[in-house]
Amino acid sequence: MRALSFALKVNSLPDHMKSKLIAETCGQRTFVVVLDRGEEAFAALTAFAGQKGITGASLTAIGAFEKATVGWFDFQSKSYREIPINEQCEVLSAIGDLALDDSGRPSLHVHVVLGMSDGSTRGGHLLEATVQPTLEITVVEAPSHLRRTKVPELGIALIDLGA
Repeated sequence: MRALSFALKVNSLPDHMKSKLIAETCGQRTFVVVLDRGEEAFAALTAFAGQKGITGASLTAIGAFEKATVGWFDFQSKSYREIPINEQCEVLSAIGDLALDDSGRPSLHVHVVLGMSDGSTRGGHLLEATVQPTLEITVVEAPSHLRRTKVPELGIALIDLGA
């Protein structure tokens, strides 16, 4: 049977971001991170990973954004086509991972499905988003380090299990 410990302390991070370690099993941590109105989600999650020393994790989130930019990867140009969303939207689903990039910094990769006021959806790679009123994220640390390495012929960095 695995030992399980729970942390009751809520940690405050820069800006308004709050986090709580909710479980730790054999060195593998699970956090809940709550972002407040006005926080930039992508930057805040990247900063959280760096501050907590997370070198590999999966994440899920729900909440809402005041505005967001998602991206669709164009393989011909090897770049993201930005899709701006300049209205309030619900985060219906957000799923992603954290790994280290070639320079050892946290690299966040998140896909989102956003619900619009008319019931339609938009989705893609989360590039940036301003939280309104909240974003609730569960981060589950991987038991080993993950490394994201740039693949020149694709123009993007992918998780490299051999790194």
